[in-house]
Formats: sequence, structure tokens, C-alpha cells
Amino acid sequence: MGKGISTLLAVLGRRGFPAITVFAAVIGTSFAYLQVTPRLYESSARLMLEDKKASVSELGRDLTQINSSSVGRNPLADQAEFLKSQPVLQLAISKLNRQQGNSTQKKLSPSDIKSNLKVVIVPATNILELRYQSPNPEQTAQVLNAVSQAMVEENIKTINSEATKVREFLSQKVPQARQRLQQAELAETRYRQQSGVVAADDQTKSLVGSLADLENQERTLAAQLQEARSRDASLRQVTDAKNITAAYASVREGQDEQLKALRTKLTDIETKLIEARTKFKEAHPTVVDLVQQRDEIKALYGQQMARVSSSNQTANFQDLANDQISQNLISELITNDITRLAVENRLNAIRQMRADIQRRLALIPIRQQPLTVLTRQREEAAESLKFLQSKLEEAQIAEAQKVSNIRILETAVVPELPSSPKRNVILVMATFFGSVLAVGLVLLLELMDNTLRDASEAEELLQLPLLGVVPRLPATKLSLEPAEQFLDDLGLVEPYRMLLKNLEFRSIDNLQVIVVSSPLSGEGKSVIVSHLAAVCAMLSRRTLIIDADLRKPSQHTLFNLPPKPGITDVIDGKRPLLNAVQSTAVDNLSVLTCGELRGRPSQILESPAMKSLVAQAAEYYDIVIIDTPPLSACADAASLSQMSDGVILATRPGFTLKEVLQRAVSELNQNRIPILGVVVNGMTTGTEKYYRYPSEEYPSRLPKPWRRLTALGSSRRNSTDNSRSN
Repeated sequence: MGKGISTLLAVLGRRGFPAITVFAAVIGTSFAYLQVTPRLYESSARLMLEDKKASVSELGRDLTQINSSSVGRNPLADQAEFLKSQPVLQLAISKLNRQQGNSTQKKLSPSDIKSNLKVVIVPATNILELRYQSPNPEQTAQVLNAVSQAMVEENIKTINSEATKVREFLSQKVPQARQRLQQAELAETRYRQQSGVVAADDQTKSLVGSLADLENQERTLAAQLQEARSRDASLRQVTDAKNITAAYASVREGQDEQLKALRTKLTDIETKLIEARTKFKEAHPTVVDLVQQRDEIKALYGQQMARVSSSNQTANFQDLANDQISQNLISELITNDITRLAVENRLNAIRQMRADIQRRLALIPIRQQPLTVLTRQREEAAESLKFLQSKLEEAQIAEAQKVSNIRILETAVVPELPSSPKRNVILVMATFFGSVLAVGLVLLLELMDNTLRDASEAEELLQLPLLGVVPRLPATKLSLEPAEQFLDDLGLVEPYRMLLKNLEFRSIDNLQVIVVSSPLSGEGKSVIVSHLAAVCAMLSRRTLIIDADLRKPSQHTLFNLPPKPGITDVIDGKRPLLNAVQSTAVDNLSVLTCGELRGRPSQILESPAMKSLVAQAAEYYDIVIIDTPPLSACADAASLSQMSDGVILATRPGFTLKEVLQRAVSELNQNRIPILGVVVNGMTTGTEKYYRYPSEEYPSRLPKPWRRLTALGSSRRNSTDNSRSN
């Protein structure tokens, strides 16, 4: 989070001027717009479209009610468009002209009002909000009130016209509807008389109830019949009766007193006869007499049986029910048989009645269908007549009354403050858009900018150690004269001291020969060389600066030294190294300047004499720092780096191109040249562009501080040459 904020602040710091310029331009434009834009006043009024009005029946509400059931149709939108129609606006203008009278105000036209009139539907309500803008605040309120009143009057006129048309139409339709009702009632009555269907629902309900009762009775009788049949079978089995007639005769004969006496006598004679036969033979007079008595009694018994039996049937003497139990069982059998016959007859009758009711129920829907059609026709005719009569009544009332479904909820008042332009809104929007444009411009510039931005980006981009970040130097401190001021400035010395310590800590071997270069010209490598050498000398190390940039030498200018003698003199053998080296105002610090410039500098730097010079310098000095041309300009830096312990790359935020820097590092790695690290130079003043021809002939091309240094260098160089010649 902290890193992101610091990065954002750094971006704003780099792009602050264009961002502020764009923001100020937008704000200034908004103020100019506020000054030149005319002021407009706005007023508002509200109309409500009511769903119902005062009336005696539903027709008035129907005539004045908003029809919201139409698919795809919004009645409020229709009324909003009607507000801007020609009749309403023309009526409003007429009202305005009557109000203004002989006023000098400009007469409005319908197009003028329509262009400045806005109608807004208030959400979820039946309210229309009218808004009107005008340079004249009084005219704004007058126009809105006139339009509202004109809208109400036009609505009253429209409803009155509709009511008149409805009344005329209904006056013709009501008699026709009454005649249709009479015809429908007559047809329904005739059919009821012919079909016998009075109330189908009631008849159906009654028949269904009767059918249910008969079904219950049928189930009860069926159960009773089943029970009687079971009892009959049991009694027949017990009494051994073949049929009911025989059983009846047996009971009747068994209960007759004369027959009972004859049976008693017959039983006695039979007993005596049995006893006599055991004693006598058949021809014995006693036996014969007893047989004759028995036959006479049987004959008499037969006569009496014929008297008692109703069907001329007589039961056998053995079948007679002599005892009381047999008589009771046979009597119960006869009673049960009679009951069974009665139940069977009743059950058959109920079944016949149920079939008749079912037949009648089946006929009811068939007879009811035509009656249903006739009833529906009668009801429709009655409902239509009732509806038309109510409509006619309401049309007459609505025609007589001044009914409107539009009501003025809020009248327009004269506005006190202008509504346009809205100063605060415009300023807020200008601030917002100005900020957005400024940020967008900053982002665009950042995307288009391909230069190195800061030290962390250099370290992340190159994956090389960051040796240090040297401070931004003003033009007055580029020169190291006087040296005491530089050495006493801790804010300037400590970054270079840290740079030197980082070199020592991160190198295993003892560094003695160091090449300092940069990807491009103008990245401050020469200043880094001079100040780093000064710090080394301050730490009591014998330090030598070799200005090997034979294309744009600058070390003699920075130290205010003459350019000759220098490297070219040593290479040509005109002077030995120690005699060509020039001392500076800083103790332990010497400089080998460029010497006399000539063509083909790369031939000089790649000669064996140059290698011998670097090796000899390493013998005499503790540390040798070589200032070389930029890596992108020529191969001098790469050639000299092979003679050294490593190369230091100087970069400059906002100036060094990333592609050039990456290409330079890639070439050094491919050539197996050790890269000691990267130094980020915060210097922003580009003075190296003046150093290509640092001689007396071009003093006017240098800045004023450097003109003075050049003059001092010239006088010192002359004195040095004189002393050496001596």
C-alpha cells in the first residue's frame, strides 16, 4: 500500500504540470460558460388525473375514468401529449393575452411554449408535473397556470361532447333493448308451460332425494327378505313340511277338539289291539272286534278331516302336529312365509319406483337445455337494458354538469432564483471531468513515456545491483573548485561515499580500474566520475581520472584544467604518463585529460599503447576511473571495459530509454564484460552538450558559470604550459 502511494506521488510529481494545466483549462472553461450563458428561470405546476368524479351511478365514472386496461396504451402519456397539442396551447395563449392586456412583453406562440414546456409523469401516481423555463420569471408562472387552466377546460369540453354523443346513442338503443327483453321473457314462459320444467334445479334436487330414500328402503327390504328366506329354510327343515298348505292343514287338524278325541280313541283301540294280538289270533272275536272299531273310528276321522280341511286335502295321521311345539313351529313357518311374501312385494314396488325416478332424472337435462338457452337470453337482455338505462341516466347528468377528470393540484409560483445554469453543478462536473482528464493525461503520458522513472524501476528492469542514487546537482556545484566546499557538503559527499562502499562490498576482488559509462549521452556519467574520484581521494586513496571520451571530453572543464597534455600525448610517446597527468585542487586526485583531439579516436583507444597506459596507471594509483563515451554512440566503452575490472552504468530518470538501457546491458553480458552495477543520477541539468568543443573558440556556447570556468582554465593552462616549457 505504501509503495503504491509513493509511486502515485512520484507519477504526479513527474506529470504535475500538464495535469494542472488540463485541470485549470477545464475549470476556466466552466467559469467562462457560466459568464456567457443566459440565466433561465423555471417554475412547476401539478395536475392530477382522477379515477372517479361525483355522479349518481357508475356511468359518470365510466365517462370520466381513465381507461388503463388498454394493452400498450398509457393514458397519462396521452394526456401529457395532449398538453402540448395545438388547441390547449392556443387556448393558453388566449388567456395570457387577456391577462397581459397592453403589456410590452413579447407575445408567445404555441411553438415557443412547446419548446420550453416539459411534462413529467410522477412515478406510481396519476400526477403530471409541468415545468417551464423562461428568462422572465413572472412569465414562467403565468404560462404554466394558463396551460393548466386550458387543459382543464379542454377536458371538460371533451367529456361534455362525449356525454352528448352517448346520450343520443343510448336514446335509440334503450327501447330496442326493452323489446328484446320482452321477447325473451315470452319465449321462456311458453317453453316452461310446454315442457313442464318449472325449476329444474329444485326438481332435480327433490328427485335425487327421493331416489336416495328409495335406495335406502331397497337395501333394508333386501336384508329383511334374505333373513326371512333363511328362517323359512330352517323351519322347513325342522318341521319337515313339504309345502305351506300341508303344514297349514296339519296345524288346523291337530288343533280340532273332535279330531283330538277321535285320535285319543283311535290310540286306545290301537293299544288294545296290540295287546289282543299278543294274546289271541287274528280270528279271535276280540281282535276282530277291535279291528272293526278301529276301522270305524278311522272312517269317522276321515269324515271329520274332510270337514276341517279347506282345500279338501287331508293330512296323514302320522303328519298331524299333535304336540304344542310342533304346532308352534309350523305356525311360525306359516307366519314367516306370509312375511316373506309381503317383503318381496314391497321390494318389487320400490324397485319399480326407483326406475321411474331415474328415468325422470335422465329427461330433466334434455328438457333443461333449451330452457337454459332461453333463460340466458332473458338475463342478457335484462342486464343489457339495465346497463343502457344507467348509461343513459349518467349521460344526461354528465351532459348537464361540467365534469372533468383533471384537477389542478399545485399552481405555479414566480421563481426567485434562476434554475439554469446551475453554478454548483457545473463547477462540480468541471472539477470531476477536469480531474478525470488530468488523470487520463497523466496515465497517457506514463504509457507513452518509455524512459526510466526511478531507481527501483532500474533495479527491477535490469536485475542488477543498485550501487547508489546520487543527488540532483545545481549548475554551481558541477565544478569541484574550490574543493573544500564540496568535501564539507555532507549531503553531496555521503551518496558518493555510499556508492564507493557498495562497490567495495559487492566485489570479491580488489577493484582498481573502473569504467563509467552510460547508454545515452547526457546522463551525467562525467559528473559521477569526477565526484566519485573526489570522494576516493578524500579517503586518502591515490585516484586517477582518465578522460577517455575523445569525442566529447569534459573532465578538464569540470576541474578547470587545460585539455593538453593528455591521453593522445602519452599514446604518441610525447610525454610519459606521470608527466601528462595533471593534479587538481583535491588532494590525492589527478586527471589525465583527453589531450589534442584528432580523428579516429577508436583507433587510439584500442591500440596496445592504450592498454599499456591503463596497466601503467594501475601500478601508480590505488584506483583508476575511466570516463568513456556512451555505449549507444560507439564501441569505445566496451573496448575500454575489457581492460578494466568492471563497468558502472549511469542512468538518469526521465531521460534514459528503457530499450536502450536493456540493449546496452545485453551487449555487455554477451561480450562477457562484468557489470559492477547501476548508478541512478538525479541531476536534471544537461551540461554535457556544451563540452564537445571545450576551447576558447566557443565560449559563447557555454552557460554563464562555465564561461568563467573556461576563462580560468585558459589562464591556468597557459601558466602550466609556461612552467613545463621552462
